[in-house]
Amino acid sequence: MAGPMEGVRVIELGVWVAGPAAGCILADWGADVVKVEPPGLGDPARSFSKMLGADLPFNPPFEMDNRNKRSLVLDLTSAEGREIADALFEKADVFVTNIRRQALSRLGLDPESLCKRFPRLIYSEITGYGREGPDANRAAYDIAAFWARSGVAASLTQPDGQPPFQRGGMGDHNTGLAAAGSISAALFAREKTGSGQLVSTSLLREGMYTMSFDMALTLRYGVDVQVANRKAMGNPCINSYQDSEGNWFWIVGLEADRHWPPLARLVGHPEWVEDERFSSIQSRQQNASTLIALLDEIFATKTLAEWTPIFEAEPEMFWSPVQTIADVIQDEQAHAAGGFVEIPDGEGTTILPATPVDFHGTPIEHRNMAPEAGQDSEAILGEIGLSGEQIKSLREKGVLG
Repeated sequence: MAGPMEGVRVIELGVWVAGPAAGCILADWGADVVKVEPPGLGDPARSFSKMLGADLPFNPPFEMDNRNKRSLVLDLTSAEGREIADALFEKADVFVTNIRRQALSRLGLDPESLCKRFPRLIYSEITGYGREGPDANRAAYDIAAFWARSGVAASLTQPDGQPPFQRGGMGDHNTGLAAAGSISAALFAREKTGSGQLVSTSLLREGMYTMSFDMALTLRYGVDVQVANRKAMGNPCINSYQDSEGNWFWIVGLEADRHWPPLARLVGHPEWVEDERFSSIQSRQQNASTLIALLDEIFATKTLAEWTPIFEAEPEMFWSPVQTIADVIQDEQAHAAGGFVEIPDGEGTTILPATPVDFHGTPIEHRNMAPEAGQDSEAILGEIGLSGEQIKSLREKGVLG
């Protein structure tokens, strides 16, 4: 098997990142994902490279989320295009989309219509703000619904500071994972019931779930969780520090009493364990600013390369370097953990980030880089019984790209 989803047929009508990300995960897992794109430019994400000012003939963000798929360019606004779509849905197991509902309704591809016509279909709907409520039809990118509206950005903003910018696709990729998980569960349920169903997720819900640790505290305790300030962390054992060259690293002593003695030892002050200022959780919290300032001075005396063997000599010392993307790409452990994959690309391969699940009984087999728009149209239409003459005629009418 080329992954656990081998044999599952997916139609994706997705744009930008969230919908295509869900389709990519399913494609990585072995599903046959047909990406339906409109005539002309196709998925607008094909313009990412120009938006980023790249002058190379590559489009890494698009390649990331559209590998292992096939592309069909189809005019769904035409009667012939909708007939072809129906023929595809007859054979499909899953439909994935993040197109807004008004547009889907105009095409007859809204959940109510499609699930009625194809009762075994799993319909995966990805929205910005959910299916109900006053903003259900509001347009959203993940920086709006996931990052700003859900509380993520505010929870990372220092008092009197500016909200930090999200990196590309953070909320979209998380939401794609949620969609892929819900599709898997719905397929499993169909094995028992014989019926498909609508499954939905949203960028807003994914952002709220990302913030659910804080949100649960506020709901239960009735107080807001304050933005962390490294100079006054209540538990200095879980904090970021800098070495002599300005490189950041994180000490992650979540269990304060367990991790405080090894931290005191490695900075050369085992006597601090008995020091009344630092001997208990409460005293360290009360004197956090003083302790953090002392630790800052000590950590700034050595490079991270010099600190590393000292950290490693303490089994109860948990820590991590703060790495750049370039660092991660060179990180031996990131490669050993399966964080990168080689995608067949002509006579060679191209390395891209992996989606974050491995299947050890049904291993994944990557098949192809992101297709050109309409690259697979003839093959896909041939599979639903269209002849070469019919395909030629549809091309002449502009139904196919």
